Amino acid sequence: MANLLTVQDLSAGYGEAVVLHDVSLSLDEGQTLALLGRNGTGKTTFINTLAGATRQHAGSITLGVGGAVLALHKLPSHERAAAGIGWVPQERNIFKSLTVHENLTAVARPARAARAGRAASPWTPERVYELFPRLAERKTNLGTQLSGGEQQMLALGRALVLNPTLLLLDEPCEGLAPIIVQELLRAIRRITREEGLSAIIVEQHPQAILAISDTAAVLDRGTLVYSGTASSLQEQPELLDKLLGVAR
Repeated sequence: MANLLTVQDLSAGYGEAVVLHDVSLSLDEGQTLALLGRNGTGKTTFINTLAGATRQHAGSITLGVGGAVLALHKLPSHERAAAGIGWVPQERNIFKSLTVHENLTAVARPARAARAGRAASPWTPERVYELFPRLAERKTNLGTQLSGGEQQMLALGRALVLNPTLLLLDEPCEGLAPIIVQELLRAIRRITREEGLSAIIVEQHPQAILAISDTAAVLDRGTLVYSGTASSLQEQPELLDKLLGVAR
């Protein structure tokens, strides 16, 4: 299995404030990484740094694309998106003055050569509507007319129509009703497990996200304190309690 992402000795933050300290991890093509940790431990900063939205103080980030290796840490955020990074931030950041369909068509890109040999079809607005029928029903609605769950579906769909190589999801289920959480988790499972899109997912529901992930990493105070298989961490509730401070 080919290596997709390599993060080496990464330190990053905001301005002069360093949040991440010497973080190193890697992700193979077609795998999903569950990024866990208590609130304020640097998870969002890590995702934002991969997307190019923080100040990087040290280290390197490389992305393997079509047999080539890109020095992602040297690229501005818009070039990272063009290179294959699909980012769904906590804030969703949909275009609220545009309709659902306009949100999707404004950013859609053709499938990448690196994924051309895969069985999964390229992501188009029509495939997003098939994944989320709610959006099909609201395709002429403005972003301001959508519920929180529908906005999250649209944010995920907008990242998918970029046809990314790596999908970054920052707490996609935060603040949503349980029925919407289950719908989103089913969609994420399909995208990653069935269609093989590589992803890094930050989530506050550790057991739910570990169940659909290959590997797991835990941050504490900006440093990596665990890296291993998702199944191993899922099978050790005492360790999960200790790392995350959650009840079994």
